[in-house]
Amino acid sequence: MDMVRIPVLILIFLSRLCQSSNQLTQIKPLFPKDMLISEGGDFALGFFSPTNSSNKLYIGIWYHNVPERTVVWVANRENPITRPSSSAKLAISNNSELMLSDSQGHTLWTTKTTNNTASGGTGASAVLFNSGNFVLQSPNGTIIWQSFDHPTDTLLPTMGMVLSYKGKPAMHLFAWKAPDDPSTGEISCSMDPTSDVLQMFIWNGTLPYLRYSVVNDFSASGGMYHSNGSSIMYQAIMVDTGDELTFTYTVSASSPYTHFSLHYTGNMRFMSWNNTKASWVVIAESPSSGCDLYASCGTFGYCDHTEAMNPTCRCPDGFEIIDNLNFSRGCRRKEALKCGKENYFMTMPDMKLPDKFLHIKNKSFDQCAAECSKNCSCAAYAYANLSNTGAVGDTSRCLVWTGDLIDMEKATSLENLYIRLGKSPVQNKSDFPKIVLPIIACLLLLTSGVLVWTCKHRGKQQKNKVQKRKMLEYLSSADEAGGKNIEFPFISFENIVTATDNFSDCNILGKGGFGKVYKGMLEGTKEVAVKRLSKGSGQGTEEFRNEVALIAKLQHKNLAALLGCCIHEDEKLLVYEYLPNKSLDYFLFDSTRRSMLQWTTRFKIIQGVARGLMYLHQDSRLTIIHRDLKASNILLDKEMSPKISDFGMARIFCGDQLQASTNRVVGTYGYMSPEYAMEGAFSVKSDTYSFGVLLLEIISGLKISSPHLIMDFPNLIVYAWNLWKDGKIEDLMDTSIMENCCLYEVSRCIHIGLLCVQDSPSCRPLMSAVVFMLENKMKPLPTPKQPIYFALREYEPREAGNIREFSINDTSLTALEGR
Repeated sequence: MDMVRIPVLILIFLSRLCQSSNQLTQIKPLFPKDMLISEGGDFALGFFSPTNSSNKLYIGIWYHNVPERTVVWVANRENPITRPSSSAKLAISNNSELMLSDSQGHTLWTTKTTNNTASGGTGASAVLFNSGNFVLQSPNGTIIWQSFDHPTDTLLPTMGMVLSYKGKPAMHLFAWKAPDDPSTGEISCSMDPTSDVLQMFIWNGTLPYLRYSVVNDFSASGGMYHSNGSSIMYQAIMVDTGDELTFTYTVSASSPYTHFSLHYTGNMRFMSWNNTKASWVVIAESPSSGCDLYASCGTFGYCDHTEAMNPTCRCPDGFEIIDNLNFSRGCRRKEALKCGKENYFMTMPDMKLPDKFLHIKNKSFDQCAAECSKNCSCAAYAYANLSNTGAVGDTSRCLVWTGDLIDMEKATSLENLYIRLGKSPVQNKSDFPKIVLPIIACLLLLTSGVLVWTCKHRGKQQKNKVQKRKMLEYLSSADEAGGKNIEFPFISFENIVTATDNFSDCNILGKGGFGKVYKGMLEGTKEVAVKRLSKGSGQGTEEFRNEVALIAKLQHKNLAALLGCCIHEDEKLLVYEYLPNKSLDYFLFDSTRRSMLQWTTRFKIIQGVARGLMYLHQDSRLTIIHRDLKASNILLDKEMSPKISDFGMARIFCGDQLQASTNRVVGTYGYMSPEYAMEGAFSVKSDTYSFGVLLLEIISGLKISSPHLIMDFPNLIVYAWNLWKDGKIEDLMDTSIMENCCLYEVSRCIHIGLLCVQDSPSCRPLMSAVVFMLENKMKPLPTPKQPIYFALREYEPREAGNIREFSINDTSLTALEGR
């Protein structure tokens, strides 16, 4: 009996030693400590955890010779093994199916093959090939199932991805939910079921995130890529068999490892392994720019990749932009379409065709053009000859658009798009008298009217010129803001007096250290807020000059618009746009009104202020530091969108200047960064600190200047940091938003706020990074450092000449009440 057991034990021992082969058989399952390695050694299959600390196990395939584990396929991405045990296994059943079971014997994943008869019954085996394909096959070599038919988030060379089958989308790629979570995420890639499977999308849930070009022809394309001595020759092939449309790409035998990967952030990346850098490098990526995203240029707008290093949104000829500050609103026609022969079609070459088209089959080019021309609602058409009938059913492809054109792009080697416009600029000569004679008559009438008006108002114009000259002389002493060269709109004192009903007390909106603010109706139609400098007061003079000097430099939807200014004798006035909802502190710090600021509104305010600061720091012509960002300086329009106001304390950085210092520290206690309050040093990171304080105030409803409201903590920053560290973010939240807020979003905002208020400026993020963190909610965030509490009163000026001026009760030197 003992002699019989010895050979059996030897066989079992040898069987376990052979688990690093490339095959799996019915008598040789795979256990957690085992691994299959492809014959060439390029790929491995086995059990893995996304992180070392994870207690979840998955079956996956990864590159065996790459030190950075890169998983290219996951079997049980929705059902991980949550109780890792050596008895969990991947095995081949008697029905010739691959089955993954846990230590309790529960089946977590199976291939669910249906063609068991073709498999030849028992004796099936699974092989990991050097292409990365895991194949279940019968004894006679018939493929029962293969991983290449069930991709997760990665395409490997020679893997044929079936894009469509019998006119319907087939395979999908689904990105991981997160870097450490291989379960199915919101980001996916597949063909569009509504467009005769002629175009592929990257989706965010059910919404389009990125759209690829419409399928033009089923052919091959390729190229060569060089990097650090390595060459990659790749070829992409689109094959249509009538029922099935397949995409395959291959690389040369000497190429390093490559793959396409759908990232959880929404990017499709073509990656290559670089041995020199010992890391993956991106060969190509889409989207490659912001205007590549779906419909980012709005209706009738297109993303231009041909004329600049940074692709930008543009309007076609015959169209004009709707909103210069927000191109996503798109373009509009300069001339409305009228049904008839006057319309003509403009050719736009090298275009990615718009979305939402109607596919008309079996048409010639002339028939396609006529089909659109005779339909008054047809806005554009496109035509292509195809070398293969394929799934579209003929050798032509006629597309027409009957609505707004959306998601267009101009690049190279794409297609012609024919857009319908109104009359051609080249007018018929017979129309010349009909057009010119009325124009001449109108010009004569206008000339007579202008002469009369000029004579009548010459005295008033001369008076306005004198006022404007005096104002220019007054502003010419503005130093850092460049007052000598600025251009600004001048508003006459008489018009301001009329608008404010001679500065009537009933029109007063608020008062501050600068003076009073009045509501007015300029020219009888436009509501404005007029800021009037106190007569005979030197306070605010420098701030007045500074704010006017910035008028021509700042244009952004999240900045309060300064419409004009006026100096008349000892009167100094600034005219702003009127914002009916006053300032943020009017709502935020009032127990009866704060409920009007629900979380969606507060988050919109946070994002808007961040974008406004990013514009000041990075996107405007000069780098501008606000230096007095606080709740009372955030005004709200009728949609409760934020607008940063009061640039009296702002400073401009020129060229490569990164930091400046001053002996006159002005601002609002609590909002000033430590380096500015104690040393007079300020930079863009000073505004980042103020933004972090404001963000914490918006979430908590507490003032930074009211530490007595927080028991046992010196200030709001320390209070927020301790609650965040202990995972008690609900204790920091304003009770009026707790029912309707997203806890993850609030927690992320608190995290970002704590990053902004770190003591060291080098640790704080730039506002561009803050905007990115707010808009990309899956982006991991660094850990903030613990704040060091400092009391401003404990510090003395560094030298006798230093000045420290701080506001009291949240009102700074140039604070402006809500308008």
